[in-house]
Amino acid sequence: MNTTTTFVKMQDNGTLVRVAADGIEEAVTVKPPAPRSDEAITAAALRDPDAQPLTEADFARMKPVPRAKTLRRALGLTQEEFAARYHIPLGTLRDWEQGRSEPDQPARAYLKVIAHDPEGVHRALTAAPH
Repeated sequence: MNTTTTFVKMQDNGTLVRVAADGIEEAVTVKPPAPRSDEAITAAALRDPDAQPLTEADFARMKPVPRAKTLRRALGLTQEEFAARYHIPLGTLRDWEQGRSEPDQPARAYLKVIAHDPEGVHRALTAAPH
């Protein structure tokens, strides 16, 4: 049985080329896939054992992405920056983000206020007392 190894690489401009053993490059033409209906796409996905729809049991065992982490990332802050800026103990923030604990009701309300007006909360926390 003969085996042949074919090397293909993508050039900087996005085109594919076949590289022969002698180093000569030959353009590779790739036909775009034929359009498929939504039903055909769904049927193909359901045939894939690694792409099965989630069940209620799957959702029950999954942990949602902690809101604090989503909020912090949306603001472009590190854990240390977020904790310092909004006066949240760093260990507490880490526990929330890693799912070791959940924010209690007042903390969830505080996170909601931060999400609504992060600069306003920061100004209020850094304002000089009257």
